[in-house]
Amino acid sequence: MRHPPRSVLLAVVGAVALVGTVTVPVVTASGATPACSVEYSVTGQWDGGFQGSVNITNNTAAVSSWSLTFDFADGRQLRQGWNAIWSQSGTTVTAANESYNGSLATGASVSAGFIASRSSGDAVPTSFKLNGTTCNTDVEPSPTPGPTDPAEDAPPALRVSGNKLVDSAGTTRRLLGVNRSGGEFMCVQGRGIFDGPVDDASVKAIADWKANTVRIPLNEECWLGLANINPAYAGANYINAVKDLVAKVKAHGMTPVVELHWTYGQYTGNSAGCSDVHASCQKPMPDMRYTPSFWASVANTFKSDRTVVFDLFNEPYPDRATATTTQAWQCWRDGGSCPGIGYEVAGMQDLVDSVRGTGATNLILAGGIAYSNDLSQWLTYRPADPAGNLAAAWHVYNFNSCSDVSCWNSTLAPVAAQVPLVAGEIGENTCAHGFIDQVMKWFDDRGLSYLGWTWNTWDCSSGPSLISGYDGTPTAFGTGLRDRLRALNG
Repeated sequence: MRHPPRSVLLAVVGAVALVGTVTVPVVTASGATPACSVEYSVTGQWDGGFQGSVNITNNTAAVSSWSLTFDFADGRQLRQGWNAIWSQSGTTVTAANESYNGSLATGASVSAGFIASRSSGDAVPTSFKLNGTTCNTDVEPSPTPGPTDPAEDAPPALRVSGNKLVDSAGTTRRLLGVNRSGGEFMCVQGRGIFDGPVDDASVKAIADWKANTVRIPLNEECWLGLANINPAYAGANYINAVKDLVAKVKAHGMTPVVELHWTYGQYTGNSAGCSDVHASCQKPMPDMRYTPSFWASVANTFKSDRTVVFDLFNEPYPDRATATTTQAWQCWRDGGSCPGIGYEVAGMQDLVDSVRGTGATNLILAGGIAYSNDLSQWLTYRPADPAGNLAAAWHVYNFNSCSDVSCWNSTLAPVAAQVPLVAGEIGENTCAHGFIDQVMKWFDDRGLSYLGWTWNTWDCSSGPSLISGYDGTPTAFGTGLRDRLRALNG
Protein backbone atom coordinates (compact mmCIF):
# COMPACT_ATOMS: atom_id res chain seq x y z
CA MET A 1 0.00 0.00 0.00
CA ARG A 2 1.20 3.54 -0.68
CA HIS A 3 1.99 5.81 2.22
CA PRO A 4 1.40 9.47 3.12
CA PRO A 5 4.11 11.94 2.03
CA ARG A 6 6.71 13.19 4.43
CA SER A 7 5.55 16.28 6.31
CA VAL A 8 7.85 19.31 6.10
CA LEU A 9 8.75 21.23 9.23
CA LEU A 10 8.25 24.98 8.81
CA ALA A 11 10.73 27.53 10.10
CA VAL A 12 9.31 30.10 12.50
CA VAL A 13 10.15 33.68 11.55
CA GLY A 14 9.92 36.62 13.90
CA ALA A 15 10.95 37.69 17.35
CA VAL A 16 10.43 35.39 20.34
CA ALA A 17 8.76 37.03 23.30
CA LEU A 18 10.01 35.27 26.41
CA VAL A 19 7.50 35.34 29.25
CA GLY A 20 8.99 32.99 31.81
CA THR A 21 10.27 29.46 32.30
CA VAL A 22 8.46 26.27 33.29
CA THR A 23 10.51 23.18 34.12
CA VAL A 24 9.33 19.61 34.67
CA PRO A 25 11.54 18.09 37.39
CA VAL A 26 12.76 14.50 37.56
CA VAL A 27 10.77 12.48 40.10
CA THR A 28 10.91 8.77 40.89
CA ALA A 29 8.68 6.73 43.12
CA SER A 30 11.39 5.42 45.45
CA GLY A 31 14.11 7.98 45.03
CA ALA A 32 16.27 5.54 43.06
CA THR A 33 18.20 6.75 40.05
CA PRO A 34 16.09 6.24 36.90
CA ALA A 35 17.52 4.62 33.79
CA CYS A 36 17.43 8.02 32.12
CA SER A 37 16.39 11.49 33.18
CA VAL A 38 14.73 14.20 31.11
CA GLU A 39 14.16 17.78 32.19
CA TYR A 40 11.62 19.50 29.95
CA SER A 41 11.59 23.30 30.05
CA VAL A 42 9.33 25.90 28.47
CA THR A 43 11.68 28.86 28.10
CA GLY A 44 9.38 31.27 26.34
CA GLN A 45 5.79 31.72 25.20
CA TRP A 46 3.88 34.05 22.91
CA ASP A 47 0.49 34.10 21.23
CA GLY A 48 0.27 30.94 19.17
CA GLY A 49 3.67 29.52 20.04
CA PHE A 50 6.38 28.69 22.54
CA GLN A 51 10.05 27.74 22.85
CA GLY A 52 11.20 24.72 24.81
CA SER A 53 14.16 22.51 25.57
CA VAL A 54 14.98 19.04 26.84
CA ASN A 55 18.00 18.03 28.90
CA ILE A 56 18.64 14.29 28.66
CA THR A 57 20.85 12.32 31.07
CA ASN A 58 21.80 8.70 30.43
CA ASN A 59 22.17 6.77 33.70
CA THR A 60 22.78 3.30 32.24
CA ALA A 61 25.36 1.82 29.88
CA ALA A 62 26.94 4.11 27.31
CA VAL A 63 25.12 4.46 23.98
CA SER A 64 26.43 5.48 20.56
CA SER A 65 23.14 7.01 19.42
CA TRP A 66 19.93 8.14 21.05
CA SER A 67 16.32 8.93 20.25
CA LEU A 68 13.95 10.66 22.67
CA THR A 69 10.16 10.49 22.28
CA PHE A 70 7.32 12.26 24.06
CA ASP A 71 3.78 13.43 23.28
CA PHE A 72 2.40 16.92 22.77
CA ALA A 73 -1.10 17.81 23.99
CA ASP A 74 -3.57 20.60 23.11
CA GLY A 75 -2.88 20.33 19.39
CA ARG A 76 0.71 21.54 19.68
CA GLN A 77 2.84 21.21 16.56
CA LEU A 78 6.61 21.16 16.27
CA ARG A 79 7.93 23.88 13.94
CA GLN A 80 11.71 23.98 14.29
CA GLY A 81 14.49 22.47 16.40
CA TRP A 82 18.22 22.46 17.02
CA ASN A 83 20.94 20.20 18.46
CA ALA A 84 18.83 17.16 17.45
CA ILE A 85 16.92 15.85 14.45
CA TRP A 86 13.35 16.77 15.38
CA SER A 87 10.14 15.36 13.91
CA GLN A 88 6.51 14.88 14.82
CA SER A 89 3.98 12.23 13.82
CA GLY A 90 0.49 12.67 15.24
CA THR A 91 1.04 13.77 18.82
CA THR A 92 4.40 11.98 19.15
CA VAL A 93 7.55 14.11 19.00
CA THR A 94 10.95 12.54 18.33
CA ALA A 95 14.36 14.10 18.92
CA ALA A 96 17.23 11.98 17.57
CA ASN A 97 20.91 12.72 17.89
CA GLU A 98 22.87 14.69 15.32
CA SER A 99 26.06 13.13 13.94
CA TYR A 100 28.13 15.11 16.43
CA ASN A 101 26.28 14.31 19.69
CA GLY A 102 25.22 10.67 19.43
CA SER A 103 27.55 9.25 22.08
CA LEU A 104 26.24 9.39 25.64
CA ALA A 105 28.47 7.87 28.31
CA THR A 106 27.01 6.72 31.62
CA GLY A 107 26.00 9.86 33.51
CA ALA A 108 26.45 12.10 30.45
CA SER A 109 23.86 14.68 29.39
CA VAL A 110 22.83 16.43 26.19
CA SER A 111 20.43 19.30 25.57
CA ALA A 112 18.30 20.21 22.55
CA GLY A 113 15.75 22.92 21.86
CA PHE A 114 12.71 23.55 19.72
CA ILE A 115 9.94 25.93 18.73
CA ALA A 116 6.33 24.79 18.49
CA SER A 117 2.88 26.25 17.87
CA ARG A 118 0.06 26.10 20.40
CA SER A 119 -3.59 27.01 20.34
CA SER A 120 -4.51 26.85 24.02
CA GLY A 121 -3.56 25.41 27.36
CA ASP A 122 -0.25 24.98 29.13
CA ALA A 123 -0.01 21.19 29.17
CA VAL A 124 3.50 19.76 29.28
CA PRO A 125 4.59 16.19 28.40
CA THR A 126 4.46 13.76 31.29
CA SER A 127 6.25 10.74 29.82
CA PHE A 128 9.60 10.49 28.02
CA LYS A 129 11.38 7.52 26.45
CA LEU A 130 15.06 7.32 25.53
CA ASN A 131 15.78 4.55 23.00
CA GLY A 132 12.50 2.95 24.09
CA THR A 133 13.23 3.08 27.84
CA THR A 134 10.93 5.11 30.07
CA CYS A 135 12.77 7.96 31.79
CA ASN A 136 12.21 9.78 35.10
CA THR A 137 10.96 6.65 36.82
CA ASP A 138 12.26 3.52 38.46
CA VAL A 139 12.95 0.61 36.15
CA GLU A 140 9.60 -0.87 35.18
CA PRO A 141 9.13 -4.60 35.76
CA SER A 142 7.73 -6.67 32.94
CA PRO A 143 3.94 -6.80 33.26
CA THR A 144 2.58 -10.02 34.72
CA PRO A 145 -0.70 -11.03 33.11
CA GLY A 146 -3.59 -11.33 35.50
CA PRO A 147 -6.11 -14.16 35.43
CA THR A 148 -8.38 -12.31 33.00
CA ASP A 149 -5.62 -10.69 30.95
CA PRO A 150 -5.66 -11.88 27.31
CA ALA A 151 -1.84 -11.99 27.44
CA GLU A 152 -2.08 -15.22 29.43
CA ASP A 153 -2.70 -16.95 26.09
CA ALA A 154 0.60 -16.90 24.23
CA PRO A 155 0.41 -16.83 20.43
CA PRO A 156 0.83 -20.24 18.79
CA ALA A 157 3.74 -21.57 16.78
CA LEU A 158 1.99 -22.02 13.44
CA ARG A 159 2.53 -24.66 10.80
CA VAL A 160 0.87 -25.61 7.54
CA SER A 161 -1.33 -28.68 7.54
CA GLY A 162 -2.92 -29.16 4.14
CA ASN A 163 -4.72 -25.90 3.44
CA LYS A 164 -4.99 -24.87 7.10
CA LEU A 165 -2.80 -23.15 9.64
CA VAL A 166 -2.64 -25.17 12.84
CA ASP A 167 -0.96 -24.91 16.23
CA SER A 168 1.15 -27.55 17.99
CA ALA A 169 -2.01 -29.38 19.06
CA GLY A 170 -3.33 -29.51 15.50
CA THR A 171 -6.07 -26.95 16.17
CA THR A 172 -6.95 -24.77 13.17
CA ARG A 173 -5.95 -21.13 13.60
CA ARG A 174 -6.75 -17.97 11.64
CA LEU A 175 -4.67 -14.79 11.45
CA LEU A 176 -7.11 -11.91 12.07
CA GLY A 177 -5.86 -8.45 12.85
CA VAL A 178 -4.18 -5.32 11.56
CA ASN A 179 -1.08 -3.86 9.96
CA ARG A 180 1.09 -1.46 11.97
CA SER A 181 2.78 0.70 9.33
CA GLY A 182 5.76 2.97 9.97
CA GLY A 183 8.84 0.78 10.20
CA GLU A 184 9.12 0.72 6.41
CA PHE A 185 9.28 4.48 5.79
CA MET A 186 10.07 6.55 8.89
CA CYS A 187 13.71 5.42 9.13
CA VAL A 188 14.60 5.94 5.46
CA GLN A 189 13.03 9.41 5.64
CA GLY A 190 15.14 10.29 8.69
CA ARG A 191 12.13 10.78 10.96
CA GLY A 192 12.36 7.91 13.46
CA ILE A 193 11.62 4.20 13.48
CA PHE A 194 7.85 3.95 13.90
CA ASP A 195 5.02 6.29 12.97
CA GLY A 196 3.29 7.12 16.25
CA PRO A 197 3.58 5.34 19.60
CA VAL A 198 4.40 1.65 19.92
CA ASP A 199 4.25 1.54 23.70
CA ASP A 200 2.38 -1.12 25.65
CA ALA A 201 -0.83 0.93 25.80
CA SER A 202 -0.98 1.36 22.02
CA VAL A 203 -0.39 -2.37 21.45
CA LYS A 204 -2.99 -3.28 24.07
CA ALA A 205 -5.46 -1.10 22.14
CA ILE A 206 -5.01 -3.43 19.16
CA ALA A 207 -5.65 -6.45 21.36
CA ASP A 208 -8.77 -4.75 22.71
CA TRP A 209 -10.22 -4.94 19.19
CA LYS A 210 -9.85 -8.73 19.64
CA ALA A 211 -7.16 -8.89 16.98
CA ASN A 212 -4.86 -11.88 17.21
CA THR A 213 -2.24 -10.77 14.66
CA VAL A 214 -0.16 -7.66 13.91
CA ARG A 215 1.77 -7.33 10.64
CA ILE A 216 4.90 -5.15 10.96
CA PRO A 217 6.31 -3.74 7.66
CA LEU A 218 10.11 -3.33 7.57
CA ASN A 219 12.82 -1.62 5.50
CA GLU A 220 15.86 -3.67 4.49
CA GLU A 221 18.34 -0.77 4.46
CA CYS A 222 17.33 0.25 7.99
CA TRP A 223 17.59 -3.32 9.31
CA LEU A 224 21.00 -3.82 7.69
CA GLY A 225 22.26 -0.42 8.87
CA LEU A 226 23.36 0.85 5.47
CA ALA A 227 25.26 4.12 5.23
CA ASN A 228 22.40 6.18 3.78
CA ILE A 229 20.27 5.70 6.93
CA ASN A 230 20.65 7.87 10.04
CA PRO A 231 22.47 5.63 12.54
CA ALA A 232 19.91 6.52 15.21
CA TYR A 233 17.31 4.64 13.17
CA ALA A 234 19.49 1.90 11.67
CA GLY A 235 21.23 -1.36 12.46
CA ALA A 236 21.08 -2.43 16.10
CA ASN A 237 18.80 0.47 17.06
CA TYR A 238 16.29 -0.49 14.39
CA ILE A 239 16.52 -4.23 15.06
CA ASN A 240 16.09 -3.74 18.80
CA ALA A 241 13.05 -1.52 18.22
CA VAL A 242 11.49 -4.20 16.01
CA LYS A 243 12.28 -6.92 18.55
CA ASP A 244 10.71 -4.80 21.28
CA LEU A 245 7.51 -4.32 19.26
CA VAL A 246 7.39 -8.04 18.47
CA ALA A 247 7.70 -8.78 22.19
CA LYS A 248 4.86 -6.37 23.02
CA VAL A 249 2.63 -7.92 20.37
CA LYS A 250 3.31 -11.37 21.79
CA ALA A 251 2.78 -10.19 25.37
CA HIS A 252 -0.80 -9.38 24.39
CA GLY A 253 -1.35 -12.81 22.90
CA MET A 254 -1.05 -11.75 19.26
CA THR A 255 0.98 -13.26 16.42
CA PRO A 256 3.68 -10.94 15.00
CA VAL A 257 4.19 -10.99 11.23
CA VAL A 258 7.45 -9.33 10.16
CA GLU A 259 7.28 -8.29 6.53
CA LEU A 260 9.72 -6.78 4.02
CA HIS A 261 8.07 -3.70 2.51
CA TRP A 262 10.68 -1.36 0.96
CA THR A 263 13.91 -2.48 -0.74
CA TYR A 264 17.00 -1.35 -2.65
CA GLY A 265 17.16 -1.20 -6.46
CA GLN A 266 16.51 1.49 -9.03
CA TYR A 267 13.37 1.06 -11.11
CA THR A 268 11.96 3.84 -13.30
CA GLY A 269 9.69 1.81 -15.53
CA ASN A 270 5.94 1.41 -15.67
CA SER A 271 4.21 2.24 -12.34
CA ALA A 272 7.49 3.14 -10.62
CA GLY A 273 6.93 4.45 -7.10
CA CYS A 274 10.14 6.52 -7.14
CA SER A 275 13.39 6.88 -9.07
CA ASP A 276 15.55 6.45 -5.97
CA VAL A 277 17.92 3.47 -5.86
CA HIS A 278 17.48 3.33 -2.10
CA ALA A 279 14.63 1.67 -0.19
CA SER A 280 12.35 4.69 -0.22
CA CYS A 281 9.34 3.19 -2.04
CA GLN A 282 7.79 -0.06 -3.20
CA LYS A 283 9.91 -1.73 -5.89
CA PRO A 284 8.55 -4.32 -8.36
CA MET A 285 10.70 -7.10 -6.88
CA PRO A 286 13.28 -7.58 -4.12
CA ASP A 287 16.97 -7.14 -4.99
CA MET A 288 19.67 -9.78 -4.94
CA ARG A 289 22.23 -7.34 -3.51
CA TYR A 290 20.66 -6.96 -0.06
CA THR A 291 17.35 -8.85 0.32
CA PRO A 292 18.77 -12.37 0.85
CA SER A 293 21.06 -10.92 3.55
CA PHE A 294 18.10 -9.14 5.13
CA TRP A 295 16.09 -12.34 5.37
CA ALA A 296 19.03 -14.36 6.64
CA SER A 297 19.48 -11.78 9.41
CA VAL A 298 15.77 -11.64 10.26
CA ALA A 299 15.53 -15.43 10.27
CA ASN A 300 18.56 -15.74 12.55
CA THR A 301 17.01 -13.16 14.87
CA PHE A 302 13.69 -14.98 15.23
CA LYS A 303 14.35 -18.62 14.31
CA SER A 304 14.22 -19.71 17.95
CA ASP A 305 10.71 -18.25 18.19
CA ARG A 306 8.33 -20.01 15.80
CA THR A 307 5.43 -17.77 16.82
CA VAL A 308 6.93 -15.09 14.52
CA VAL A 309 5.71 -15.29 10.91
CA PHE A 310 7.83 -14.15 7.91
CA ASP A 311 6.13 -12.31 5.02
CA LEU A 312 8.73 -12.30 2.22
CA PHE A 313 7.86 -9.20 0.18
CA ASN A 314 5.00 -6.76 0.35
CA GLU A 315 3.56 -6.23 -3.13
CA PRO A 316 5.51 -7.64 -6.10
CA TYR A 317 4.59 -6.12 -9.46
CA PRO A 318 7.00 -7.56 -12.06
CA ASP A 319 3.98 -7.76 -14.38
CA ARG A 320 4.20 -3.98 -14.85
CA ALA A 321 7.74 -4.37 -16.22
CA THR A 322 7.61 -7.58 -18.25
CA ALA A 323 5.97 -8.13 -21.64
CA THR A 324 4.03 -11.24 -20.64
CA THR A 325 2.40 -12.68 -17.53
CA THR A 326 4.53 -15.80 -17.88
CA GLN A 327 7.69 -13.69 -17.71
CA ALA A 328 6.31 -11.96 -14.62
CA TRP A 329 5.69 -15.21 -12.78
CA GLN A 330 9.09 -16.60 -13.80
CA CYS A 331 10.70 -13.42 -12.47
CA TRP A 332 8.63 -13.72 -9.29
CA ARG A 333 9.86 -17.21 -8.53
CA ASP A 334 13.34 -17.35 -10.05
CA GLY A 335 14.61 -13.77 -9.99
CA GLY A 336 17.82 -13.01 -11.88
CA SER A 337 17.77 -10.68 -14.89
CA CYS A 338 14.10 -9.87 -15.34
CA PRO A 339 12.82 -8.00 -18.43
CA GLY A 340 12.22 -4.33 -17.67
CA ILE A 341 13.92 -4.36 -14.27
CA GLY A 342 17.42 -2.90 -14.23
CA TYR A 343 18.79 -4.57 -11.10
CA GLU A 344 19.36 -8.25 -10.33
CA VAL A 345 16.18 -9.59 -8.78
CA ALA A 346 15.92 -11.93 -5.82
CA GLY A 347 13.09 -14.33 -6.58
CA MET A 348 10.81 -15.89 -4.01
CA GLN A 349 12.83 -19.10 -4.18
CA ASP A 350 15.98 -17.15 -3.29
CA LEU A 351 14.24 -15.70 -0.23
CA VAL A 352 12.81 -19.01 0.94
CA ASP A 353 16.30 -20.48 0.61
CA SER A 354 17.79 -17.59 2.62
CA VAL A 355 15.34 -18.17 5.46
CA ARG A 356 15.63 -21.95 5.51
CA GLY A 357 19.41 -21.77 5.19
CA THR A 358 19.53 -20.44 8.75
CA GLY A 359 17.65 -23.43 10.10
CA ALA A 360 14.49 -21.36 10.68
CA THR A 361 11.26 -23.31 10.22
CA ASN A 362 8.88 -20.38 10.87
CA LEU A 363 5.75 -20.01 8.76
CA ILE A 364 6.49 -18.09 5.52
CA LEU A 365 3.99 -16.02 3.51
CA ALA A 366 4.52 -15.27 -0.19
CA GLY A 367 2.32 -12.77 -2.04
CA GLY A 368 1.63 -13.01 -5.76
CA ILE A 369 2.09 -10.50 -8.60
CA ALA A 370 0.07 -7.35 -9.44
CA TYR A 371 0.78 -5.92 -5.97
CA SER A 372 -0.06 -9.32 -4.41
CA ASN A 373 -3.57 -9.08 -5.92
CA ASP A 374 -3.04 -11.80 -8.56
CA LEU A 375 -2.68 -15.40 -7.36
CA SER A 376 -3.86 -16.95 -10.62
CA GLN A 377 -0.58 -18.88 -11.17
CA TRP A 378 0.69 -18.98 -7.59
CA LEU A 379 0.26 -22.75 -7.38
CA THR A 380 2.15 -23.28 -10.63
CA TYR A 381 5.12 -21.12 -9.65
CA ARG A 382 5.17 -21.48 -5.86
CA PRO A 383 8.71 -21.86 -4.52
CA ALA A 384 9.85 -25.12 -3.01
CA ASP A 385 9.98 -25.08 0.77
CA PRO A 386 11.96 -27.89 2.42
CA ALA A 387 10.18 -27.15 5.72
CA GLY A 388 6.74 -27.46 4.13
CA ASN A 389 5.61 -24.33 5.95
CA LEU A 390 4.66 -21.93 3.15
CA ALA A 391 1.33 -20.10 2.73
CA ALA A 392 -0.04 -17.74 0.07
CA ALA A 393 -0.49 -14.04 0.77
CA TRP A 394 -2.97 -11.80 -1.04
CA HIS A 395 -3.83 -8.09 -0.91
CA VAL A 396 -7.05 -6.43 -1.93
CA TYR A 397 -8.43 -2.90 -2.08
CA ASN A 398 -11.58 -1.70 -3.77
CA PHE A 399 -9.49 -0.26 -6.63
CA ASN A 400 -7.63 -3.52 -7.44
CA SER A 401 -8.37 -5.65 -10.49
CA CYS A 402 -9.37 -8.72 -8.50
CA SER A 403 -11.91 -7.03 -6.24
CA ASP A 404 -15.15 -8.93 -6.72
CA VAL A 405 -16.60 -12.27 -5.72
CA SER A 406 -16.37 -13.64 -9.24
CA CYS A 407 -12.59 -13.14 -9.34
CA TRP A 408 -12.20 -14.48 -5.82
CA ASN A 409 -14.12 -17.62 -6.70
CA SER A 410 -12.11 -18.22 -9.87
CA THR A 411 -8.57 -17.36 -8.71
CA LEU A 412 -8.47 -17.45 -4.89
CA ALA A 413 -10.63 -20.46 -4.16
CA PRO A 414 -8.33 -22.91 -6.03
CA VAL A 415 -5.32 -21.62 -4.07
CA ALA A 416 -7.19 -21.75 -0.75
CA ALA A 417 -8.18 -25.33 -1.51
CA GLN A 418 -4.52 -26.42 -1.47
CA VAL A 419 -2.59 -24.06 0.84
CA PRO A 420 -3.45 -21.63 3.65
CA LEU A 421 -4.47 -18.20 2.31
CA VAL A 422 -3.80 -14.98 4.22
CA ALA A 423 -5.10 -11.61 3.05
CA GLY A 424 -2.18 -9.60 4.42
CA GLU A 425 -3.82 -6.27 3.54
CA ILE A 426 -7.49 -5.44 3.05
CA GLY A 427 -8.80 -1.90 2.70
CA GLU A 428 -10.73 0.68 0.76
CA ASN A 429 -10.35 4.38 -0.01
CA THR A 430 -13.99 5.28 0.53
CA CYS A 431 -13.71 6.10 4.27
CA ALA A 432 -16.35 3.42 4.79
CA HIS A 433 -16.29 -0.34 5.17
CA GLY A 434 -18.78 -1.64 2.63
CA PHE A 435 -16.08 -3.20 0.48
CA ILE A 436 -14.07 -4.88 3.22
CA ASP A 437 -17.31 -6.20 4.68
CA GLN A 438 -17.68 -8.22 1.46
CA VAL A 439 -14.04 -9.37 1.67
CA MET A 440 -14.35 -10.41 5.31
CA LYS A 441 -17.56 -12.34 4.66
CA TRP A 442 -15.97 -14.26 1.77
CA PHE A 443 -12.95 -15.12 3.95
CA ASP A 444 -15.05 -15.89 7.04
CA ASP A 445 -17.25 -18.26 5.07
CA ARG A 446 -14.10 -20.24 4.19
CA GLY A 447 -12.25 -19.93 7.50
CA LEU A 448 -9.43 -17.84 5.99
CA SER A 449 -7.21 -15.11 7.44
CA TYR A 450 -7.18 -11.32 6.89
CA LEU A 451 -5.45 -8.21 8.24
CA GLY A 452 -6.72 -4.64 7.90
CA TRP A 453 -4.60 -1.78 6.58
CA THR A 454 -3.64 0.15 8.70
CA TRP A 455 -3.33 0.89 12.44
CA ASN A 456 -2.13 4.48 11.83
CA THR A 457 -3.84 7.83 12.31
CA TRP A 458 -3.79 8.99 8.70
CA ASP A 459 -6.76 10.41 6.83
CA CYS A 460 -8.59 8.99 3.84
CA SER A 461 -6.67 11.16 1.40
CA SER A 462 -3.45 9.42 2.48
CA GLY A 463 -4.74 5.87 2.53
CA PRO A 464 -7.06 3.60 4.50
CA SER A 465 -6.66 4.30 8.21
CA LEU A 466 -8.37 2.14 10.81
CA ILE A 467 -8.01 4.55 13.73
CA SER A 468 -8.18 8.23 14.60
CA GLY A 469 -6.28 7.75 17.86
CA TYR A 470 -3.78 5.20 19.17
CA ASP A 471 -6.15 4.43 22.01
CA GLY A 472 -8.05 2.41 19.40
CA THR A 473 -10.72 4.95 18.49
CA PRO A 474 -11.88 3.66 15.09
CA THR A 475 -12.49 5.65 11.94
CA ALA A 476 -15.69 4.99 10.03
CA PHE A 477 -13.59 2.62 7.92
CA GLY A 478 -12.03 0.91 10.95
CA THR A 479 -15.39 0.33 12.63
CA GLY A 480 -16.17 -2.45 10.17
CA LEU A 481 -13.03 -4.45 10.99
CA ARG A 482 -13.24 -3.80 14.74
CA ASP A 483 -16.84 -4.97 14.96
CA ARG A 484 -16.09 -8.06 12.88
CA LEU A 485 -13.10 -9.03 15.04
CA ARG A 486 -15.07 -8.56 18.21
CA ALA A 487 -17.92 -10.61 16.83
CA LEU A 488 -15.54 -13.44 15.92
CA ASN A 489 -13.26 -13.38 18.96
CA GLY A 490 -15.17 -11.47 21.63
